Amino acid sequence: MNRPRRAPRHGRPVQVVVIGAGISGLGLGMALKRAGHHDFTILERADDIGGVWRDNTYPGAACDIPAPLYSYSFAPHAWSQRYAGQQEILRYLRGCADDHDLHDHLRLGTEVREARFDEHTRRWHLRTHAGDTYEADVLVPACGQLSSPSSPLLPGTERFTGRIVHSARWEHGLDLTGRRVAVIGTGASALQIVPQVAKQAAHLTVFQRSAPYVVPRWQRAYRPVGGPLGRLGAKTARLGWWLFNELTVPGLTRRWRTRGLTAYGCAAQLRRQVHDPVIRERLTPRDEVGCKRIGISSDYYPVFNEPHVELVTDPVADLTEDAIRTETGSEHPVDVIVQATGFSATDFLASLHVTGREGRVLADHWRDGARAYLGMTVPGFPNMFVLYGPHTNVGAGSVVHMVESQIRYVLDALRVIGRGTRPLLDVRADAEDTFTAEMRRRLRSTVWSTCRNWYRGKNAFVTTNWPGQTAEYRRRTRRVNLAHYRPVGPADPARAPRT
Repeated sequence: MNRPRRAPRHGRPVQVVVIGAGISGLGLGMALKRAGHHDFTILERADDIGGVWRDNTYPGAACDIPAPLYSYSFAPHAWSQRYAGQQEILRYLRGCADDHDLHDHLRLGTEVREARFDEHTRRWHLRTHAGDTYEADVLVPACGQLSSPSSPLLPGTERFTGRIVHSARWEHGLDLTGRRVAVIGTGASALQIVPQVAKQAAHLTVFQRSAPYVVPRWQRAYRPVGGPLGRLGAKTARLGWWLFNELTVPGLTRRWRTRGLTAYGCAAQLRRQVHDPVIRERLTPRDEVGCKRIGISSDYYPVFNEPHVELVTDPVADLTEDAIRTETGSEHPVDVIVQATGFSATDFLASLHVTGREGRVLADHWRDGARAYLGMTVPGFPNMFVLYGPHTNVGAGSVVHMVESQIRYVLDALRVIGRGTRPLLDVRADAEDTFTAEMRRRLRSTVWSTCRNWYRGKNAFVTTNWPGQTAEYRRRTRRVNLAHYRPVGPADPARAPRT
């Protein structure tokens, strides 16, 4: 990714519209500028850039991926600590936009409602919520998997008189001091929220559906080191963490016994940090290691030693005026409910109505689960490339590496389109079918298929994750294989522009 492919010198200009200004959209914008493409627009529905790091501002919000991996390879950053906080990551992304002069390409506060491919003009036509329109040769939805919060509507919500807030829509004017607070969920965000809320609340109740694996968070501060030595150190750290995670992947995808080290680390921390054996037993994971995202925290377990913190493992039934009632009939009085319930990760592009060739609707194609060749292209939707789409999430490592692989692929596609001989790249249906069949076959044997988790779609298939190492994905997306695309050329009379 450090050596971007340049725009073709004698090719036609290709106009690109990107939807989303998070890590994927900004990364593509930066790569386009570096490769000599300047005719592009990034549409963002919010009033600021940053995606998930703009939205998640809850107390304790931080990345659980080592910071050396959580930056673009072509935009290194001197991180202050191993696990960067939300504000530092957001500052980094804003700095990237400044350094690469992306602001002239950004259209903030612009929510796209519809994208339609016109077969006569061979262009994508977009309409926003405000009624504005955009056109492009190439459409790149970069909305990500973590953009739509999952907020389950509990029975009795309408009669509850307290406050309900989702972790991704935190209300900073909300004072929890002296309040009775409930946190529903024990995923990655809950592990960060619970220790912070426990410092303020008079009473904290944590509702746990299943106990997560939580391993120590070996946080450390980084000393600023400049010059060649600093750059060498940053590259070495990035390579080291990448290799570590690549070696971890087979434990999840092939269920190697190396996962036992994770179970041991979790059990050792649990024994050391939780005093009450009854609570310790209830916090002990029952699922197979890695079937849900493994948590990283060194201050989550100690919270349950505090007298004002309660762990509830009974399923939630409904809400009363001032309490949460479980299926056993017990009531837990609360003033504020924090939903740490994650995102609708499998509802790809759910808020966007996309229509391709011959009136094909993307939502219909994905009715039985999202699918795309290499996680990016869908038959009948030419010149559309989805970033961080189905089968591009990782169980270990950084998704930034996957996104950069996809960006390389998009740049190569622009090179092909710009030459003019193949102005439309419409993936073959059999190529997508073959890829989807491979994903489902390989993912069935992974640990992610053994329990209920956010990786699985409506059809129970794992639709979010890549079943191998990131090195394999980088190799398979190195260049566009035209054999997998329909041979639609410039002289196709059925789709020539009207005169």
